[in-house]
Amino acid sequence: MTDYYEILEVSREASKEEIKAAFRKKARTLHPDVNKAPDAEEKFKELGKAYETLMDDNKRATYDRYGEDGLQNAGFDTGGPFAGGFGDLNDIFNSFFGGMGGFGFGGRPDPNAPVEGDDLRLDIEVDFEQAVFGTDKEIKFDHLETCTSCGGTGAEKGSQPVTCPTCHGSGQVQQVTRTPLGSFAQIVTCPDCHGKGKKISNPCKACKGHGKIEKEKKINIKIPAGVDNMSKIRVSGEGDAGTNGGRAGDLFVVLHVKPSEYFKRDGNDVYSRLDISPAQAALGDDVVVKTLDGEQKITVHAGVQSGNSIKIKNAGVPFISRPSQRGDHIVVVSVKTPVKLSDEEKTLYRKLYEIQNNKKEKAQQSSIIDKVKGVFNNA
Repeated sequence: MTDYYEILEVSREASKEEIKAAFRKKARTLHPDVNKAPDAEEKFKELGKAYETLMDDNKRATYDRYGEDGLQNAGFDTGGPFAGGFGDLNDIFNSFFGGMGGFGFGGRPDPNAPVEGDDLRLDIEVDFEQAVFGTDKEIKFDHLETCTSCGGTGAEKGSQPVTCPTCHGSGQVQQVTRTPLGSFAQIVTCPDCHGKGKKISNPCKACKGHGKIEKEKKINIKIPAGVDNMSKIRVSGEGDAGTNGGRAGDLFVVLHVKPSEYFKRDGNDVYSRLDISPAQAALGDDVVVKTLDGEQKITVHAGVQSGNSIKIKNAGVPFISRPSQRGDHIVVVSVKTPVKLSDEEKTLYRKLYEIQNNKKEKAQQSSIIDKVKGVFNNA
């Protein structure tokens, strides 16, 4: 699998400006309009995937850690911006950078060039177990869709937008300002069409001339196993509709994981607390604990202390990039001193205290005798 940094010929520490510059340079030579090699189209699509991934902070972080497979496991769309085809070089530069004029190609941005729709964000809550093992979830959100009545033109059915007579379709006009130092000309947005290059004399009644309508939509998304609080899932093409035939933006679903009453998560490991009695701590015991996979019996060894832990291997949270591998479940032992004792328990504890106290006194007496013997032996 080809490395995205190698495709763009940048270092792994490259800034976004360096990545942009590298994309512009490579796009000029790899676009099939310029490059007639048989694999030019495939290479250009790979270039788009590399650029899109490395310009997105979340995707780049996932890719740096887990590679392209990790992006797929995390729910990101890995098709790239050109998966469904692409236009000519001018359209691409208009879409990505607002025109090619600033990059040595000359000309002004086309006001009627395709413009990508806005990305949207949706915050949802998921249960702790759903985040651990993954789930399918139905979500509901509002976004802008292309108006079906006018097909996105903004003009009432049977009519069409007309070229703006003020700017003649360029979306810009030259404005001359006279000063004592002379006349200065500057290019400004056309005040008549507001930079669109076209005017609508008979607006569509459904969308009021905007070409888009806000609608509620329901879709099912797959939440991969191992996601954590504030993880993001990208749903390609579910943002607001584009303009002039531009692709729709993307929907970013931000996950808020509800805390568990029993487990505490740290990375891919989970922790739980096990309360045991002094007798269990002294003698050891086999106890049943709750795990992510259900109840499991573990052994508490004799002499265990508060704060000691028992590890259950591979019973933690799955890794997003390797769902078959999991972290560990760490059971932290807490020895609880009983508060309310029956008469029988009090009798037994007193007996235990006397036994332990006698052991202590005998040990002290033995120590004194040993010291006396030592004195006479050295005399």
